[in-house]
Amino acid sequence: MSRQQSAPPLPRLLALATAVPDVTLRQDDVVRHAAEIFAPAEGGFYRLAPVYRNARIAQRRSCVPIEWFLEEHGFAERNALFLEHATRLLVEAARGALAQARLAPEDIDVIVAVSSSGIATPGLGAMLMETIPFRDDVQRLPIFGLGCAGGVLGLARAAAMAQAMPDARVLLLVVELCSLTFRRNDRSKSNIVATALFGDGAAAAVVSCRDDGAGARNAPRLGPWGEHRWPNSLDVMGWDVADDGLKVVFSRDIPTLVETELRPVVDAFLARHALTLAEIDAFVPHPGGAKVLDALEDCFGLRRGGLTHARQVLRDFGNMSAVTVLFVLRAALDASPSGRHLLTTLGPGFTAGMMIVEVP
Repeated sequence: MSRQQSAPPLPRLLALATAVPDVTLRQDDVVRHAAEIFAPAEGGFYRLAPVYRNARIAQRRSCVPIEWFLEEHGFAERNALFLEHATRLLVEAARGALAQARLAPEDIDVIVAVSSSGIATPGLGAMLMETIPFRDDVQRLPIFGLGCAGGVLGLARAAAMAQAMPDARVLLLVVELCSLTFRRNDRSKSNIVATALFGDGAAAAVVSCRDDGAGARNAPRLGPWGEHRWPNSLDVMGWDVADDGLKVVFSRDIPTLVETELRPVVDAFLARHALTLAEIDAFVPHPGGAKVLDALEDCFGLRRGGLTHARQVLRDFGNMSAVTVLFVLRAALDASPSGRHLLTTLGPGFTAGMMIVEVP
């Protein structure tokens, strides 16, 4: 006679904090400098100038001043800047998350660090341990290569580790410094689109199954989560490695793929967990760009402009790759809506990440 197994404990989001660099890039200034850089190219900057107007971005944050983009930079210099600024932003975000959760660094058992815009060996978690006094035996999981999908899938990996170790507290760190990938001699449309979209930022979250009082019991519940990869889609999104840095890869078909391919994947994900789209109270997507948001609203049957928090984050911070969806989640939680939230994101692979967040 077999013993019936109880359901695994449900992870909860005990804290979520964000951080951005000090430099503000206003879109009007970006357009003026981009014209200086790209206008000499055949066909010129002006052929693609509407990209900046149509991005619906007012400003972004950058770890380097706007004059930096007018000069040439090698891979080594870019990565050194990544390590310096990524560590600083993660320290700020991690301290914010620990303060929200009312935890000390020694209370953290696992650190999950997600980033795809720079290379860190030792990993970013180890670098943080030089500044924040985490325990020497803390477990570390660095994750590279998820791109824009890293916010949702990183949160899913942190939740899975918390569920596997119910007494553990997991600190999720996500940082992207996309501005450092700009290559001034790259006249490709992908690079020009990136200059109209990309910003820098970081986020940190504390995830745990521990029942440590009313604060934990009233925290948002994480899960279920899932992902889907489309075959023959490796060239839709990602990086190519060039001599002077990471070269962005964007397909112009991304909005169309969202509009035509995402809904069946989301419906199948929800059905596996006995849910339908009608039972979703709020949508928390990664705002990859204005056209992607339009496609997402069409995909989910929302009125145009209905993804309010995602549009506000895109307007004020741009596309920060993996970090962006966590900014949108923070905005949604600050608005104090209860109910079932659907997090979605798309990244290299070509991959969709999905998660349900239940807010009491």
